[in-house]
Amino acid sequence: MSEQRHPDIEVYIKNCPLETILEWLGERCDEVRTLNSVGGTHALEVSIERCTVPVMIHEKAVGKAWISIWFRSDKTPWPRDIDCAHEVSRALGTQVRCIAESWTESNDNDEEEWWRIENGIAEKIQWPNS
Repeated sequence: MSEQRHPDIEVYIKNCPLETILEWLGERCDEVRTLNSVGGTHALEVSIERCTVPVMIHEKAVGKAWISIWFRSDKTPWPRDIDCAHEVSRALGTQVRCIAESWTESNDNDEEEWWRIENGIAEKIQWPNS
């Protein structure tokens, strides 16, 4: 696994209400501002550890069970997606998934390796088919 800092952070949260995710963001970040909210897509800006980070939240990102939260910057407290996924899974008490390696333009497979994090355990899976 690459230890290099990812250019952005995206995690997928299973069966968790949007309100609960927004509460966690409010506790984790110094400030959370909603810029736009249309349907199931929410554009936010958060201040976290003295950095301003744009955030996109997509409800029903994969089927009905998954909400995506995308921190669109490398200026986050988490160097890699899996670091954020562990924190979110602990804080929200639910399964969280993230890509196993940082996404690149060359990632053109429909099925890639992902981390499934639940109850403090990280397991590599093929997703979205599992």
